[in-house]
Amino acid sequence: MADRSFDDDYEFALCLTHDVDRPYKTFQAPYYAATERDPSHLRSLVTDERPYWQFEELMALEDDLDVRSAWYFLNEKRLWEQSPREWLEPRNWMLYTGRYDITDPEIVDVVRALDDGGWEVGLHGSYDSYDDRERLRYEKRVLEDVLGDSVRGGRQHYLNTKLPDTWEHHREIGLRYDASYGSSDSYGFDGQYDVLRPFDDEFVVFPLTVMETTLFSRTPSVDAAWRECRRLLEEAADNGAIMTALWHPRYLNEEEFPGYRTIYRRMIEEAKALGGWVGPPAECYDRLTAVTP
Repeated sequence: MADRSFDDDYEFALCLTHDVDRPYKTFQAPYYAATERDPSHLRSLVTDERPYWQFEELMALEDDLDVRSAWYFLNEKRLWEQSPREWLEPRNWMLYTGRYDITDPEIVDVVRALDDGGWEVGLHGSYDSYDDRERLRYEKRVLEDVLGDSVRGGRQHYLNTKLPDTWEHHREIGLRYDASYGSSDSYGFDGQYDVLRPFDDEFVVFPLTVMETTLFSRTPSVDAAWRECRRLLEEAADNGAIMTALWHPRYLNEEEFPGYRTIYRRMIEEAKALGGWVGPPAECYDRLTAVTP
């Protein structure tokens, strides 16, 4: 085992996070129907089915495992807020359409249910906000109005960062931590087993260790994905690491994404079996800094 451990009671830490990007299946329905030649994907457009609305299912799974996680909520700009020239760019339709409204009563109910249940609610900074302090400040204020409490950390959409400026923005608007540092193309520790303290103060950066889409795209099967996941957990235990995992809620839909839910559950169970602490980054932050919110 490593010379140091996460704290006196645990060998390492596994921070659980969820980026809430698209809880509704909208433009993805015709896309998957065409690419997979499967018209069943269109059901969500004409029925009450909501295959990506996985809040209750994921909360129940974590409740069953006696763990909590962080949920980062997005307040993205709308396409019509962009210049007309931007409307002609197909990529912008992907970025700015089909989003949810953070003030929609149904989303408000979810945010407050998470908070009431002991989950962390955090900020998922919009696509361009990584270098726009006032936009970030606005998004944080709106989310806090919805939550009825302060927000302590979050992650930038698409892991967008301009360093160290993005971290400075986060710190200046009152966030205690950022969880954006990482890659969507690879997974692992790359020798980084601890949090970062870019300003040598109490602001902390949690590097992203593994994201579900990257894990599955880099492995040939569910079994292979699990072997890699277990290897990361063992590496975390051997090095007293702080490991951060990102699972988007929609991937808990086993019908469309088989294996993702299974790996998530097994990851938590194995982390506990290896002597790890499991929970949201804000709680991990408190353990690291001994700061009471």
